[in-house]
Amino acid sequence: MDFILKYFPELTEVQTSQFQQLEALYHDWNSKINVISRKDIDQLYVKHVLHSLAIAKIQKFEPGTYILDVGTGGGFPGIPLAILFPETRFYLIDVILKKINVVKAVAEALELKNVKAEQMRAENVKGDFDFIVSRAVTNMPDFVSWIKDKIKKQQKHELKNGILYLKGGDLREELASFSNAKEYNISDFFEDDFFETKKVVHLPLKYKS
Repeated sequence: MDFILKYFPELTEVQTSQFQQLEALYHDWNSKINVISRKDIDQLYVKHVLHSLAIAKIQKFEPGTYILDVGTGGGFPGIPLAILFPETRFYLIDVILKKINVVKAVAEALELKNVKAEQMRAENVKGDFDFIVSRAVTNMPDFVSWIKDKIKKQQKHELKNGILYLKGGDLREELASFSNAKEYNISDFFEDDFFETKKVVHLPLKYKS
């Protein structure tokens, strides 16, 4: 939890409490359903919570923003971002029902009114979003094919509407066909060795009517 306060010192008491509750909630759920790998659960705040919040270092979401989290798993990056941006709406989807049930339970326990979670394939989602976030669910060309028609026309952020993707390693080949993609090194924002090869990729996408 100290990691969160170090990099996000402006948290309210409510937000601090919500972040603190994540440890007990996820340890409890992980004992029933393996939503986070056993080796990672003890590093929840670095490998999952802080990693998710790297997106916030690239773009702070304005009130009223609508975010789609594809392949959210146990709620990452959506749940930490929803705590940080209580006036932003988050729609968290995954194809695995038991993981969505965990997300719903965590959101309810934290009283997150800005989170909706459903078992859903990305291709079947209805609606337009300011940004679509995810954590390395597939390669970028396939991901774009799932969500390319779900971007809002109206812009309200410094970054253009599109994808904010958490991924690691050498992405040159994967992003070769996306000349407008930009990589941000998470190690520029967070000091832990875990982030040495981790990135946030921003890929602007045009509205398709």
